[in-house]
Amino acid sequence: MLGKKILIVDDSALMRKVLRDILEAEGFYNITEAGDGQDALNICDKEKPDLMLLDIIMPEISGMDVLKQLNKSVKTIVISAVGQQAVIEEAKRLGASDFIVKPFDKDRVIERTRKYLK
Repeated sequence: MLGKKILIVDDSALMRKVLRDILEAEGFYNITEAGDGQDALNICDKEKPDLMLLDIIMPEISGMDVLKQLNKSVKTIVISAVGQQAVIEEAKRLGASDFIVKPFDKDRVIERTRKYLK
């Protein structure tokens, strides 16, 4: 499980670092980062990550558009400050496995990551 590929997608370098630090502290080291939706799509196409942690609000290509284009081909946990029920339901309809609202509890990120990498 610890060797599985994880892709962190967020336009905030700080948020990517926070998530990477949380995951690395738990022993996950096969982590790639993308700063926007287009990079995320390119990485998913080339590297086929086992799990993606995806922000929704990003310039150019949003997290929702990434979900649409991937068409449920990558297990995805959306991590976003946008926590309205309609947004959560839409993300899940588009293929997100789970949704975590920012600010998040690091234990929740760890627990959900482990759950979807089994």
